[in-house]
Amino acid sequence: MRRRDVLRLSVIAGAGVLTLDPVTFAHADTPPGTSPGGGGEVTRTVSGHLPTGAADYVYLPVKVPRGVREIAVSYTYDRPSVPSGTQGNACDIGIFDERGTQLGGGGFRGWSGGARTEFAISAEQATPGYLAGPVNAGTWHIVLGPYTVAPQGLDYSVTITLRYGKAGSTPRPAYPAARAKGRGRAWYRGDCHLHTVHSDGKRTPAEVAAAARAAGLDFITTTEHNTSSAHGAWAGLWGDDLLILPGEEVTTRNGHVLAIGVEPGTFIDWRYRARDGEWERFAHRIRQAGGIVVPAHPHGTSIGSFWKYGYDQADAMEVWNSTYSPDDEMSIGDWDNQLVAAARGRGRWLPAMGNSDAHREPQVVGLPQTVVLADDLSRPAILAGLRAGRSWIAESSKVELDFAVSGDGRRAGIGERLAARRDRPVTARLEVSGVGSGCTVRFLTDQGPLFTAALPDSGKGAFEWQTTPSYATYVRAEVRHAAAADGTPGPMAALTNPIWIDAR
Repeated sequence: MRRRDVLRLSVIAGAGVLTLDPVTFAHADTPPGTSPGGGGEVTRTVSGHLPTGAADYVYLPVKVPRGVREIAVSYTYDRPSVPSGTQGNACDIGIFDERGTQLGGGGFRGWSGGARTEFAISAEQATPGYLAGPVNAGTWHIVLGPYTVAPQGLDYSVTITLRYGKAGSTPRPAYPAARAKGRGRAWYRGDCHLHTVHSDGKRTPAEVAAAARAAGLDFITTTEHNTSSAHGAWAGLWGDDLLILPGEEVTTRNGHVLAIGVEPGTFIDWRYRARDGEWERFAHRIRQAGGIVVPAHPHGTSIGSFWKYGYDQADAMEVWNSTYSPDDEMSIGDWDNQLVAAARGRGRWLPAMGNSDAHREPQVVGLPQTVVLADDLSRPAILAGLRAGRSWIAESSKVELDFAVSGDGRRAGIGERLAARRDRPVTARLEVSGVGSGCTVRFLTDQGPLFTAALPDSGKGAFEWQTTPSYATYVRAEVRHAAAADGTPGPMAALTNPIWIDAR
């Protein structure tokens, strides 16, 4: 059944939205033996064409009658050949229920992006990425996200099946505990950017939990693209040794942001661009739900991944994502420039984080990992440590590090401030172990790297460097692998947040 391509073009919060002609399932059309009170199923297929420059989101209304037990959706779209350097077709999919598609509203029922071609929702269960619950009568909306469209346009086909019958009961989600046993006030290792089969990952939650334990992690955050469905998927996987924080990777057309440690079940909408003026209220929503706001891979090169919202609403910044790359080098440079701006009194400073963004083998959970000083192994304490910048980043749990600045009878650790007389010497000291041979240690200030030394081949050493509060407003440390032949700095092995030096 072919329908008109365009019924109406509207704008919601500045984002282009295309709404198609609704799909109806009138009782007169149902085959023999199919009824709202009985069993059976009915199916409709809608096909259409989207031109280049299509709206960000295309809504297909589906009028669901009473008595539906399950709604199932599948879709396809063409992938024509395109000239070199030109984007081809890529189209995501999700669904909103009868409560509507209002931005930030309560109608969200799931999103799989481009990770799967079909899904189903009933009261009892739902495909990963989607939320189980009643299939109530009313107008549901299938949402297509034409991420990129070829010059020839995009031909799509969506098939909707309604299965009638008595609805079952929805199981209560088993959300992770907010506290694990831990070791009291201590350094805890975590990976706060991870994907499973609930979005575009290939690992199950059980496989991710096992990989986290094997990597020596104390906590992880589940951050699926644009869905909260994984929050209740970790039953039996947390324990005294592993804290699991609920989260989301909010994947917009102008960058991705991690909502880390939100209350279980919290969904953060993603359907806006930087130009729409909506970001601030959703950043507030993340914090209102108890989480922190962390732009992810801000210099990412894939479409839509470069961060364009600025950092005024951020609580931290992911400067190292997965295996160290030139993108991370740019992110660290950007972050360090912001430290300098903060040193000039232009706003607060942003702590740095590192996460694996692991989706599948052979990507390594815990490469890298953020090591945070927290009062205990609990969601509030971990988030407080991350927000304060009492943390450093390591390529693995083999890396151990201690970094402090002392002077005038005082001592400050990572993320803290040391007050000392303006021209009195202060000493930065780094102890590191667990890195490979050929590594180099660097101390950096607002002037750049002012101290460099080679680590012994054992990968273990201690280093000291003196400065004054009048000369350096902060000191941070890096441990890098061997430089490239052209002198380009080598990949990072460890990186600390700064220690601030205040003149008094």
